Amino acid sequence: MNCFEPLKERGYIYQLTHEEEIKNLLNGEPITFYLGIDPTADSLHIGHFFALTMARWLQEFGHKAIILIGGATALIGDPTGKSDMRSMLTKEQVEHNKKEVKDLVKKFVREDTLIVDNADWFKGRDYVDFMREIGVHFNVNKMLAADCYKKRLENGGLTFLEMGYMLMQAFDFVFLKDKYNCVLQIGGSDQWANIVAGVELARKLNNKDGKEGEVLYGLTCPLLVKADGEKMGKTFSGTLWVSRNKTDSYDFYQAFINVFDEDVERLLSFFTRIEIDEIKRMCKEDIREAKKLMAFEVTKLVHGEAEAIKVKEASEALFSGFETDNMPTVLIEPFEEMLVTELLVKAQIVPSKSEAKRLIEGNGLSINKEKVTNVAKIISKYNFNDNGEILIQKGKKTFVKVKINSF
Repeated sequence: MNCFEPLKERGYIYQLTHEEEIKNLLNGEPITFYLGIDPTADSLHIGHFFALTMARWLQEFGHKAIILIGGATALIGDPTGKSDMRSMLTKEQVEHNKKEVKDLVKKFVREDTLIVDNADWFKGRDYVDFMREIGVHFNVNKMLAADCYKKRLENGGLTFLEMGYMLMQAFDFVFLKDKYNCVLQIGGSDQWANIVAGVELARKLNNKDGKEGEVLYGLTCPLLVKADGEKMGKTFSGTLWVSRNKTDSYDFYQAFINVFDEDVERLLSFFTRIEIDEIKRMCKEDIREAKKLMAFEVTKLVHGEAEAIKVKEASEALFSGFETDNMPTVLIEPFEEMLVTELLVKAQIVPSKSEAKRLIEGNGLSINKEKVTNVAKIISKYNFNDNGEILIQKGKKTFVKVKINSF
């Protein structure tokens, strides 16, 4: 097998605990690896999906996957990168989320994937025994120095509850090694400290018992970050979810069609099987077409080919049936989001926000051929088509094409 090199070439590999050993493992006989996902919501976001695509790559090279749905760790909450403590979920909420997340995970991995829940081995475990067996191997000063805790420390400090999260994830890794011979944990780079904690815990337990046990390994992929440094998982309406009932397929497609040109090559490398040389050629020759292909392929992976074709055609046909060459066009500066009433004023369709409100309440406004009835509706760049255009209809006869100036 030659698994490591294509993953590295495509940008999946970011951090490794033992580079040469992991390279040999991935290029050798099949191993068992795991990816953990905490069901803190009833869906997966694009970051989860990205990590699952790496898991699928490993599976296609013959390696065996375990997906751990963290029914126990979700009740604690990972403090990684958080400025405030996560809202605590009820056990009933976590149970509901587990089912939804498990069903989604099955869409993106092979049928032979083992899906487990760490609530099964933490339930009923004696606290004192756990702290004597596991807690004794964790140095608090070292934990607090980890990047994953920096934001929490800067904003008032950690709770004891959150400090326990790293211990639990580290124990998960050791447990999966003992039960399923799982030797590699993968995840996003924000999980690096937790992954290393599991590797270190296994080493310390082996030393304690005087054994030369098998070493555990960790590998992370980069976070999906846009060219401006912002996480790709954030959109005008919040998180970019893979569930259609939380982020519809059109908005999902638009989120990718509106990425920076600099991000297209990387996203094509992550979410397609197109050869790297061909990706580079496409991006150099026609970045707009490359971007359309990328947005289509990501949408197809998440929502299926039929839905991807539908939203692509809807985006391209936004102005079909209208004489767009003769239609008044208003240029506006790039923006992330604004109230529809503010957009109407900015585009000079109405003179004031109060007039915009009266237009909407009188059922006289359509955007992209859809009636607008909510004066608090948020408009963002994701509502614009591939050419950075949006169609506004005032009354029955007034049509205005609003175009983002950067396109």
